[in-house]
Amino acid sequence: MPHLLIVSLLWAFSFGLIKTCLTGIDSSFVAAVRVALALLVFMPFLRPRAVAPGTALRLVGIGAVQFGLMYLAYLAAFGSLEAYQVAVLTIVTPIFVCLADDILDRRFRMAPLFAAILAVVGSGVIVAQKPLGRAEWLGILLVQLSNICFALGQVLYRRWKLCAPQVRDRDVFAWLYLGATLATTPLALVRTDVVAQARSLAPLQLGVLVYLGVLASGAAFFLWNLGAVRVSTGTLAVMNNAKLPLGVAVSLLFFGEKTALPSLLLGGGMILGAALYAQWLEKRRLK
Repeated sequence: MPHLLIVSLLWAFSFGLIKTCLTGIDSSFVAAVRVALALLVFMPFLRPRAVAPGTALRLVGIGAVQFGLMYLAYLAAFGSLEAYQVAVLTIVTPIFVCLADDILDRRFRMAPLFAAILAVVGSGVIVAQKPLGRAEWLGILLVQLSNICFALGQVLYRRWKLCAPQVRDRDVFAWLYLGATLATTPLALVRTDVVAQARSLAPLQLGVLVYLGVLASGAAFFLWNLGAVRVSTGTLAVMNNAKLPLGVAVSLLFFGEKTALPSLLLGGGMILGAALYAQWLEKRRLK
């Protein structure tokens, strides 16, 4: 679970940085740059012979969904929603994680779903003082689409990796970012002049893109999928929401926003309780 906590902290900065520093930049361009930078990070580690061609193609497809389609929808939502609204709407991701796992197994498990719901409630307590207001339906639908893509992608990768424990994540992770790049680049080329857009970037915007691509999209997603293999589905679903309380803390310390400390403590405590509950359930199941 430490891997997932580190990633959640990295992601906690993303909401505010995207909204405050990347306004006016085409969202598909941002998505393409993020995943392309992440691809460059892991290309030196790629071992094409680590998996069969069919498996490599499967990983490309997973990456196209988990990273490519997810980022296209997620970043486009910032055009019609505030950063905190996007954060609030991501609280349903744990439900999609549990549902995706259950649908693939053709079964229904109440215990991990309960842990996920508890985490959702805890996240809701934290952000309840900031109501959504009249967010545009398009933005809402885009966030939910990104939630579905992210949940499905991580569940599919987790399932594949559990069946191939001999394969090191770093040896194949570039395949996922290749899929994401293939999914985002065509739209970016159609929607904007990529060269002109790149030349117009201010130094701060360039720095934010590097942070989002190398750290938040590169190292973070690697650690996330690595951690996802080591925890139960219930814990994985819970940790999807850890970025919300951490995001509030980052906003307080770095972006000067205001929040209710009791809500932060109560909601964070509920999420921690959900994580511990999910781990206890998993240990009990394995006995």
